Amino acid sequence: MPEFTLSIVSHGQGALVAQLLDDLARLDDGSFTVVLTLNLPEDESFARRHPGLVSRILRNPRRKGFGSNHNAAFVAAQPTPYFGVLNPDLRMQALPLEALSLALAATPGSGVAAPLVRSPDGRVDDSVRRFPSLARLSRRVLLRQREPDYNPAHGRQPVDWAAGMFLLFHRDAYASVGGFDERYFMYLEDADICRRLARQERQTVWEPSVEVTHAARRASRKSLRHLSWHLGSAMRFLLRG
Repeated sequence: MPEFTLSIVSHGQGALVAQLLDDLARLDDGSFTVVLTLNLPEDESFARRHPGLVSRILRNPRRKGFGSNHNAAFVAAQPTPYFGVLNPDLRMQALPLEALSLALAATPGSGVAAPLVRSPDGRVDDSVRRFPSLARLSRRVLLRQREPDYNPAHGRQPVDWAAGMFLLFHRDAYASVGGFDERYFMYLEDADICRRLARQERQTVWEPSVEVTHAARRASRKSLRHLSWHLGSAMRFLLRG
């Protein structure tokens, strides 16, 4: 029986997801299964390139948000001890699942773990942060002050929250908070779930000894619709404090 369920959502991104599935197939050790959600209709041939890797394909009749998609995958998947959320634009040279599960096991009261994330040019992404506040958001957006909140040189460490490009949850922790808050269509649902876990005294753990590569799209900097979703999510997060 697999230990890990990995949820991947394609938003018409079959070419990207195909590369991620190629990586997972190369690293497949039988410990994980993949639930793939097609948020938009698209050619599904990429999902069948590796028979047995994708255990379930979910097809949405209408577009859903980030949290809704992963919550539906959690419900549809065969129960496993760990539930992972992966962005479609990830690449990996090694499988970080065992190291992340060990980090969870070694951290009393942990709920979710995340690896170090690099951009394609090798830079360390600021994927782990302190919880947003009005002052912090103002410094990031208006003053462009984006210094990292945590140092990977310090090794495994608790963090306020980790971005949703790769998160590995204890299954019971994810269930205990009802998964992602679906009122966030996109953006900050990852900060929100980490905050709700923290209120249950379940830590978010960063394990920088393992890493993945993320080709970030930064859509909110290019699209007014994505920017409106980002601003709306920020307001919701701050007001729910």
